[in-house]
Amino acid sequence: MAPKDQFSIAQWEQINKRLDQIIEKLETKPSFGSVLSLLDNADILQLFKISAKTAQRWRDEHQIAYSQIGNKIYYKIEDIQAFLDRNYHKVQISNGDSKRK
Repeated sequence: MAPKDQFSIAQWEQINKRLDQIIEKLETKPSFGSVLSLLDNADILQLFKISAKTAQRWRDEHQIAYSQIGNKIYYKIEDIQAFLDRNYHKVQISNGDSKRK
């Protein structure tokens, strides 16, 4: 059985699809100069379908970059994408066998 933090390929695809939808929404909004594209902690919990404790552990273990203003946690879209990229495991299929790369 895989550890709780590991996602199946289908789950990663779903997360990437949601992230793409969020990015698309952010890109269609009017630009206000150097305004950053941010998600708050609640967005991350919903996006990854994780608990607040898991998000806290990812931050404590320096797995995902974040900003904190008071009690509020924010994540840059680029940092979320970098987190996904670092944890991406390509599956190579040959002769019916799947192999992780």
